[in-house]
Amino acid sequence: MSLDQKQVKHIATLARIRVEDAELPGLVNELNGIMTWIEQLNEVDVTGVEPMAGVQSRDLPRRPDVINDGGDPDKVLKNAPDATRVGSNGGFFVVPKVVE
Repeated sequence: MSLDQKQVKHIATLARIRVEDAELPGLVNELNGIMTWIEQLNEVDVTGVEPMAGVQSRDLPRRPDVINDGGDPDKVLKNAPDATRVGSNGGFFVVPKVVE
């Protein structure tokens, strides 16, 4: 597959990238090189090869899923732009009304 300047200009428009006319020939060559490389990769026989995310096969470390209250409500509420200390349960974030 080979791209021409008109197609590259259209791709740049779709990607919302401004490309000057003087830059188009170089960009056409770069994108055609990338497309050639992709075509070469498509020729590789990968039957029987499992997809992988990395070269090492290992499980991600997991932590126990334990519910907690964060441990320090004063520290959490310190980051709030507006908070109140109402009630016996501790503090709350004050947020603007969003429902009429």
